[in-house]
Amino acid sequence: MKVLLFGASGMVGGGVLIECLRSPEVTEVLSVGRSPSGKHDPKLRELQVPDLTRLEPFEGQLRGYDAAFFCLGVASAGMTEAEYRRTTYDLTVAVANTLVRLNSGLTFVYVSGAGTDSSEHGRRMWARVKGETENALLRMPFKAAYMFRPALIQPREGVRSKTRSYRLVYAILWPFLPLLLRLAPNSTTSTDRVGRAMIRVAGHGPQKHLLETRDINALSS
Repeated sequence: MKVLLFGASGMVGGGVLIECLRSPEVTEVLSVGRSPSGKHDPKLRELQVPDLTRLEPFEGQLRGYDAAFFCLGVASAGMTEAEYRRTTYDLTVAVANTLVRLNSGLTFVYVSGAGTDSSEHGRRMWARVKGETENALLRMPFKAAYMFRPALIQPREGVRSKTRSYRLVYAILWPFLPLLLRLAPNSTTSTDRVGRAMIRVAGHGPQKHLLETRDINALSS
């Protein structure tokens, strides 16, 4: 399986990259983004793109892939709905439209979040925008599309969040995370589990397309 990975320099994407490089099912990974992943492996190629909404000059390098793992995301704190929509809905849909046109048999996996609002009309701004993004992806003519909705994610294998507030939260919770994984398996997962679950759905295609933490953990085992 040949994989396109967006967001490999971030916490979730970094964990997914490690699992892709480790998995015998994945033969090649192209990391696409503004920043390098910092990893070196015979399976890995990197494509640095200044503006992901403008992929036209790079289309020749984006063909022939079986799966795309979209792990980009920003925190909504301090952002207006218009700003958050540009960095979440507009960016994701622009990338997805290009990929579905270039790869007819592509499976697209999107990291959303627990509490995402599929109705698009709820009170929480970020949840509405994420729901709109999910719905747009599910309407596209991919071979399959899966929405991952993890809650708390434990970073493993040395990966860390690029968001300062998240790093502070993880620093406080770190001693308790292994216990939370055992006591609250439906609300806690880890970066390696997310990566393994993505590879699993891309290769084996479960019927369920909205995957909560419980589903992610089950698929990763």
